[in-house]
Amino acid sequence: MANERNGEGGRKRMVVFYGKDAAEVEPERMPREGIDDSVRAGLAKVALTREEPGEKTLLVFSEPGEEGFSLVYAWFKSDYLLPRHSHDSDCLYYVAAGELRIGSHVLRKGDGMFIPKDHAYGYQAGPEGVEVLEFRNATRFNLFFKGNDEAYWDRIAAMFRDRAAAWKTETVSPSDRR
Repeated sequence: MANERNGEGGRKRMVVFYGKDAAEVEPERMPREGIDDSVRAGLAKVALTREEPGEKTLLVFSEPGEEGFSLVYAWFKSDYLLPRHSHDSDCLYYVAAGELRIGSHVLRKGDGMFIPKDHAYGYQAGPEGVEVLEFRNATRFNLFFKGNDEAYWDRIAAMFRDRAAAWKTETVSPSDRR
């Protein structure tokens, strides 16, 4: 990412960052929590069916340290279903391309949502996938699994199994297809 971010007197300075410098989100920046026996069993079901990754997440920007802003880019391929989870920081999501379904809402390019910290949610990418930008007021945030019963894990595992062949062909994100 960028170099020094504090100027004289500890004041923040303008920082320029480039998408080409984005890197995979490191596990220590988003530790997984809430992993009990039922979550372990669910993750094991998904791992058994996971042939092709259906997601890509990149850390585009992060201030140094534990406090400050961060920006994550996420691309979820067609019909990707996220497990229900929460984070320990607020997050503002912006749909950059494609669509996602959350509850009865369908969000498309230019739409977004605010998820307060500790609020459990999950969503599903649309038929062409979805690209989102995640703006957070934290540089480190957890991924806490919540409310995923056995039937939901079975649904996720079936999605991974059924979509694997299609995901292999989805090599270009929705925003790059045009």
